[in-house]
Amino acid sequence: MQDLIALAASLGRDRLVVQGPGGNISLKQDGVMWVKASGTWMMEAESRPILIPVNFTAVLDGLAAGDPACETCSSFVRHDLTRSALRPSIETTLHAVMPQKVVVHVHCVETISIACLADAADRLAASLQGLNWAFVPYVRPGASLGRAMVEHMRNGTNILVLGKHGLVVAGDTVDEAARLRAEVSRRLARVARAAPRADREMLRRAQGGGYSPAEDDALHAIATDSVSLAAARCGSLYPDHVVFLGPGIVETDTTETATDAARRAGRPDAPIVIVPGAGVLLHGAATPSALALARCLADVTCRLAGNDPVDPLSATDEAQLLDWDAEKYRQSLDQRVP
Repeated sequence: MQDLIALAASLGRDRLVVQGPGGNISLKQDGVMWVKASGTWMMEAESRPILIPVNFTAVLDGLAAGDPACETCSSFVRHDLTRSALRPSIETTLHAVMPQKVVVHVHCVETISIACLADAADRLAASLQGLNWAFVPYVRPGASLGRAMVEHMRNGTNILVLGKHGLVVAGDTVDEAARLRAEVSRRLARVARAAPRADREMLRRAQGGGYSPAEDDALHAIATDSVSLAAARCGSLYPDHVVFLGPGIVETDTTETATDAARRAGRPDAPIVIVPGAGVLLHGAATPSALALARCLADVTCRLAGNDPVDPLSATDEAQLLDWDAEKYRQSLDQRVP
């Protein structure tokens, strides 16, 4: 358990692997599965309790029976082992269906930069040759994803790449899972492109109304790099973008301020506004998770090539995430600064 907690904290501190409250980790022992609580940050694993005990046999039975309780898995919590009021991860079923003792799910930017492409399966086949892996086309997180994973898993599968989502690895020890995660990320690594500097004068003219230039210079690449901007304009590339930044991006035209652009888009408090060719403006009320996901967008898009067939989430996919109670719960926990 201590090894698992140390791994969670280590992965959570690496923005290229986990962003904000994204990702999760679990350990099965003595008939109980300890899984990360929904909305918690893996980077805090060593400073506060983030694991919730659940009856994973009951989760598997419910999943097979089509029990709607599997959407949140709250009814499977072992309350005799915890006093926490937190809910288990919305991806608890993802962990339960993997037979290995330790399961790690991350939003590795290297993986996402391939998983968000229309030809992801073909590219993965070349990079992951020799490993026991499977590709799962996009399914909304939750019970449906757990069932989809079962359909694609074979005997011994210990790596799953989730389309437009992330990476799952599993092992019978914490060290085995950690090494497998590192190996997959290494194999899928893509060169991050350098971007032109931000145009501070253009950003100054567009700021105001609560918006100011991002202090993290890397964020500006979304707007100053033409390939990154084109990819961001395609739409939402993964679920947590929708949950914490809203669908797609908001961008100014040649004369608008950030406030004008956000209102025109019907999102007056949009956490991030792109000023094409100049940089990124952040709203003062942007949450810690929004800031983390804004950086994730920069890190993913700077790894995409101009001819990559970007395949974003559909409007229906976005609506399912925004209307889902489980994601609204995560949003409600997002005001606390870790």
